[in-house]
Amino acid sequence: MEITFIDDTYVKKEGTGVIYLAGGCFWGMEKLMKSIPGVMETTCGYANGISEEAPTYDMVCTGLTGFRETVRTEYLKDKISLEAILFAYFSVIDPTVKNRQGYDEGTQYQTGIYYIDKESEIIVKEIANIEQDRHCPLAVEIEPLVSFYEAEGYHQDYLDKINGGYCHITPDEINRVSKMIVDPAKYKRPTNAQIAYELTEHQCYVTQKGGTEPPFENKFWDYKANGIYADIVTGEPLFFSKDKFSSPCGWPSFSREIDPNSLVLLDDLSHGMVRKEVRSRTGNTHLGHVFYNDSESPTGVYFCINSAALRFIPYDKMKERGYGFLMGYMKP
Repeated sequence: MEITFIDDTYVKKEGTGVIYLAGGCFWGMEKLMKSIPGVMETTCGYANGISEEAPTYDMVCTGLTGFRETVRTEYLKDKISLEAILFAYFSVIDPTVKNRQGYDEGTQYQTGIYYIDKESEIIVKEIANIEQDRHCPLAVEIEPLVSFYEAEGYHQDYLDKINGGYCHITPDEINRVSKMIVDPAKYKRPTNAQIAYELTEHQCYVTQKGGTEPPFENKFWDYKANGIYADIVTGEPLFFSKDKFSSPCGWPSFSREIDPNSLVLLDDLSHGMVRKEVRSRTGNTHLGHVFYNDSESPTGVYFCINSAALRFIPYDKMKERGYGFLMGYMKP
């Protein structure tokens, strides 16, 4: 099903998809999208407002038109998935606030995801449901595109032209997204009923209710085989065995992740402590916590992970189970 919309400058190309992303100031969002391998073209513009004529930046800034600063993102479907683009988008915004991102405030900075076809709508809503479980309330608009007008020329590729230009999305975030190696589209989250059926009661307690298993009394805390550790819910790869180190804590301990984009870090203020909870990207699985400046870890970063949240894939089984693309990062 195609959705009726106004975007006079968009021309559909074979093998490509398009999504419209409002994420605060469009300078930074465009820079982020351009950094993703497989994104072929980006355009800054104004989406889903009301005006009798094509809006200008000054008109949009009045807050009276309802237009959002938006980036039209065109991508090659055989190079990058819409899921990867959407998770990258959510990783750099605050999805809980309205009409604001970073230091920018106003209706033009409202976050939103706007789609033009049924295929995209299904994926967008799937990802939004996962993010809703992580961020409540979710303030991101999820709507079909109504209209999109290109912004003035000086807004296009702004951060490439203006050295040191302001952006609420940091260079570190852009660098992280540009180096994504795991495609989340391959690791769909099952339904809650399927998860309850496939996992043990203990695994459900840990992964779905944020539980913690006893130290030293869990499957992988002292496991030394060569391979990878994946999310038990979705199979998304998370850690290499080569980055597992001996720690006195009694839980599996890792000094780095396979792909930082595959983990979501959330503030955890439970039990009178201030910690960073670690969840998986597509499964939203509670994995454990991450700590920094740790003396035991070779990198100073310490991922303390529950065995019940992990599945192990031996090195010699990786190719047949669909993880062959990661074997070049490992030594047998």
